[in-house]
Amino acid sequence: MLPREELLKSVENREDVARVIDQADQAIKTWEVVLTDFLSPPVLVEVAQQFERLTEVQLLAWGGYPQAERQRLGIAREELPLDKSQVEVVGLDIAGNFLFDTATHRDFLGAILGTGLVREKIGDIIVLGERGAQVIVVPELVEFLELNLNQVRSVPVKTQRIDLSELKVKEPKKKLRTTTEASMRLDAIASAGFGMSRSKMVDFITTGDVRVNWKEVKQSSYTVKSGDLIAIRGKGRLEVGDVSITKKQRYRVELTRYI
Repeated sequence: MLPREELLKSVENREDVARVIDQADQAIKTWEVVLTDFLSPPVLVEVAQQFERLTEVQLLAWGGYPQAERQRLGIAREELPLDKSQVEVVGLDIAGNFLFDTATHRDFLGAILGTGLVREKIGDIIVLGERGAQVIVVPELVEFLELNLNQVRSVPVKTQRIDLSELKVKEPKKKLRTTTEASMRLDAIASAGFGMSRSKMVDFITTGDVRVNWKEVKQSSYTVKSGDLIAIRGKGRLEVGDVSITKKQRYRVELTRYI
């Protein structure tokens, strides 16, 4: 048995992490690969952090394509082989003419959940503009959605399985910049990277709209470091790159903003 209470100390998403611990115990006991449902980025980060010191089990995350945000975990004993093919996910195409009734990510998700499904069974949704969307789901939902997902907003749609190689994933746009700051405070680095005033950034931080490595941070003075990912709700993401010290003992920071 894994040290459940020790692993759950100070985690934000306690219920989700506890479920993964139970599934890991099952994997150890049965010598089988156990799959979670789709997990959100904050949960994936916390699970990885809590499990990194364990030697009994291994984890493999996969969401259908390399940049997927929502992913399933394959969990197996350390002694067993584990690869992406065992973490089963399926792509679906939701095709319709949305030229005159544009649908958003929320619209497609709402239509899927409106069939009676739960969010945990659904991975990323890739919106394709006027021709519809693609969605990643667990394999057992394919036939159900092919039969029952036939309208999004006012638009009739045809839902059918596609190969994962047919996913139309766009590479995120990047903006590179270098800033020089007196400290590595979150408000200083994030305001430079997102191109907004420090006071506006402080507002975003204090209202809980900012996450660092998918964890909510409400302290403007929080220290960030190279490799950290800063996300603001509705504003995209910022990756902290190389950090060096100038002759005047300031921090020169390379930043990559993903839009």
